[in-house]
Formats: sequence, C-alpha cells, structure tokens
Amino acid sequence: MSHHPCLAPDSQRFLDLFPAGAALTKLATGFIWAEGPVWFSELNELRFSDIPNNRMMRWSPVSGLSVFRQPSQRTNGHTRDRDGNMVSCEHGGRCVSRTYMDGRYEVLVTHWNGKRLNSPNDVVVKSDGTIWFTDPPYGIISDHEGIMAESAIGKNQVYRFDPASGELSVVADDFDRPNGLAFSPDESELYIADSGYARGHGFGFEEGRPRHVRGFTVVGGRTLKNSRVVATIMEKVPDGLRVDTGGLLWISAGDGIHCYTKDGERLGRILVPETVANLTFGGFGKSRMFITATSSLYAIETSRVGAQTP
Repeated sequence: MSHHPCLAPDSQRFLDLFPAGAALTKLATGFIWAEGPVWFSELNELRFSDIPNNRMMRWSPVSGLSVFRQPSQRTNGHTRDRDGNMVSCEHGGRCVSRTYMDGRYEVLVTHWNGKRLNSPNDVVVKSDGTIWFTDPPYGIISDHEGIMAESAIGKNQVYRFDPASGELSVVADDFDRPNGLAFSPDESELYIADSGYARGHGFGFEEGRPRHVRGFTVVGGRTLKNSRVVATIMEKVPDGLRVDTGGLLWISAGDGIHCYTKDGERLGRILVPETVANLTFGGFGKSRMFITATSSLYAIETSRVGAQTP
C-alpha cells in the first residue's frame, strides 16, 4: 500500500500507526521558533510558544490562529496539571508558572537552594500533582530566547517540584542540556532528552556532546535510577518528546519526528521540512499529532492516542 512521502518507515509497523491517507498539513506559519504545544480539548484549541517573539499563540480548527498572551516571559514548554490548568516553563522569568482556566496566573518556583533557576525548558505533571521539569541554559546564554545572564547554579539539572509542600528536589544532575521529558503511560519510567550537542543560539554544535534520550526507572514516585540510552538522534538533537498510550516514544529532531519503542528500536520518522522543536497529541480522541517546527505549526493524523493528561 502506498503512503505519503512524509512517512519514512524503518519497518511496516510504522505505517500501521497512521490511518490511510495520513499526510502532514501546515496549519500556520510566521513564527521565529515555535515550541511547547499543549492541547485543550474542552476549548478545542492548541496553545504554543513563539519564544523569540515573546508571545504565546493559540490555534483552533474553528477560529484559526491568534495571540494568547504577549508578552509571555518567553515561555517555552507547557503541560497541564490534573485540574486542567496550564503549567509553563519561562525563559524570561526563569521560573515555572501556572495559568488557571479562569485566567489567574501565579509563579510556582524560581529558585533551588536559594539560587535562581537557569531557564526552565520543558515540563510534565505526574498523577500525584508533582511537577517535573528540565532546566538547561538556553534562555540565558543569549538574548535570543530569553535574557542573557550567568548561571547561578552552575549546572543543568532536572527537578521535581511538589506544589503541596513547596519542596524542590533534584532528580538528575548528570545532564549536559536536559530538554524534553515524558512519563511512560503507567509512570514507572521517565524519559528525558539531552540536547547537549546543540550548544544554543549562535553557538552551533559540538561533537562528543550528548544527543540522546535516556530512560529512567521512577522509584517511589520521587527519584530516578537505572539510566539507559533509549534513542540516539543523529539528525541534530532530540528536543521535545511525547509518549502514546501504547508506550511508543515520539521524539522531535532536525528532520522531523522519530518514533521509537521503549526498547530502543526506531520504527520510522515523520519527515518535516523544518527543524522540529516539539510535539503533542490533541484533537478529537487525542490522536492528531501537532508539531511545532521552527517557523510553522503542522499536524498529522495518527492511529495512536497521546498518553499525556488531562
């Protein structure tokens, strides 16, 4: 059976992940660096960041494209908490914030051990309400995606924040540039991308730096162990990632979206004509994949269902 040229299978199994006729569609364009898509099913809208333009956009199949918030503190990644509120990583604010469904806004966390965070990048919320996020320096190494500043912490860590207690703890401190992250459907595993090979705006790439996604076992819902490399991305670096309800990993890269099994087998790629920053599942049944790629927003129908909540 023929398939759209945007689908590059490594095995027939990959083509089975899409309905007949699935094709990549450009929904909107005109951004500088589109990032952090998050779906709101009850509003039938997608929100995402346009970081250098310091704005958060929204797209709806009914009303099209509009600005959700500007200025946006150069937000990057977004997710939703268990009550449906939007949790955001801010490069400009160097914090993690929450926007309630009624529009109220609050800053959740800004410091670790009395030191200012670097520039929180991407975020997930566990079923117990804890917020897990990565903190590389991409928002402080230049003024392109944030505000240039020295790192107060001196390293790039992954954190677990408990809104109930206010406790912020380090769950991983051995990353070069921790980036996208996602839990497995049962939350027994956490996957975290390391995009260290990409040094940041204007600094190019550096051989020997990590460009992979690691998987960890989640212990007691609080700590990580058993680090292993699940996927190595040679097309630039892994950036954002999502997991579907069947446990497959969908990882953004320089040439598109790479699909891997949890055991590290690449099934295939969705080829996108721009460098991809991130992705999420949304639409009816949460089976439509939305892709933020440099200057544009794309979508493709899949036969999978996103595992993120709500």
